[in-house]
Amino acid sequence: MENFIINIGRQLASGGRGIAAILAQHYGITAYDRKLIELAAKESGLSQEFFENADEKKSHGFFHSIFSNRAAANALGSNDSYLSNDALFKVQSDIMRELAEKESCIFIGRCADYILRDHPRCINLFFTADLEDRVARMASEKNITPEQAAELIEKTDRRRANYYNYYSGKTWGAAESYDLCVNTSHLGFEGTAEMLIGYIESRLKK
Repeated sequence: MENFIINIGRQLASGGRGIAAILAQHYGITAYDRKLIELAAKESGLSQEFFENADEKKSHGFFHSIFSNRAAANALGSNDSYLSNDALFKVQSDIMRELAEKESCIFIGRCADYILRDHPRCINLFFTADLEDRVARMASEKNITPEQAAELIEKTDRRRANYYNYYSGKTWGAAESYDLCVNTSHLGFEGTAEMLIGYIESRLKK
C-alpha cells in the first residue's frame, strides 16, 4: 500500500492523542506529537527547548527574513536562541515532509494538514468534544480545579487557533478546513476510532 498520512487537529482534551494512539496501533504506524519536536531538535542540531517554547505559537516575525531555512539555523550554533518561531516552523515542516515521504504516519496538530497539502494520500481530521467533558478530563489529568481546567482549555485553544490561522491562512476548527470534523463525546475514544477506521479505509480505496 502507498504511504498515507492522517493529520489531526484538536481542541484541548478532545481526545487527539488518545485516538491517534488507537489508530497508530491499528495500522502499525507512528503518531507524531511531541516526538516531532525531539526529531526536529535532533536533526537540526538546535536545542529542544526552543522548539518547545515555540510549539504551536505563531511568530512575532522579527527574524523571519534572516533565518529562513535549516542551513541558516544550523549555522547559528550557540546563537540559536535568536531564532524566530517562523524559522523553527520551517525546520519542523521539513521534518514532516521527510517523514511523509518515507512512511505512513499520523501527525497531531502543528498545521500538518497545511504543510502536507500537496501529499496525494492525506486525511485531515478535527476533533472537538462537549466542553463539560473536556473540563472534567483536563481537571482529572492535571489534578486542577474545573475553573482552572476551563481557563487552560480556553487559553490553549486560542493559542492553537492563532498558530493555525497564522501559518495556514485558513480557520482552525472550521469544517471547510478539514475532511471530517468529529465530536468525540458521542462515541468516546474507542468508538470514534472505530468509526474513523471505516472512513479512512474507504478514503484510501479511491
